[in-house]
Amino acid sequence: MSVRQRETTIRAMLANPALVDSAFKQKRWAELAALVKFARRDVPPEMAQTDPALYCLLREQITRFYLLGGAAFSLPKLEKLARRRAVKRRAPRA
Repeated sequence: MSVRQRETTIRAMLANPALVDSAFKQKRWAELAALVKFARRDVPPEMAQTDPALYCLLREQITRFYLLGGAAFSLPKLEKLARRRAVKRRAPRA
């Protein structure tokens, strides 16, 4: 997944929390890990000056993510699950 695709996916999940539930049910661990990383890094304060509307929107979405239980996600665990899933996908099938 490219950086742009990852960012688009993260923004979609922040805008629509049902997509987070869907990603969890479908075991899309890498996407969830990217979302948690993005939320933990928070929105750069410089964005408040360069694009105030986007800054406010992202801040609201990240706050909603945490209020809906986003803090319960363990980043190390999600990354571990994502690595396992990637290895399983690469493993040759007999």
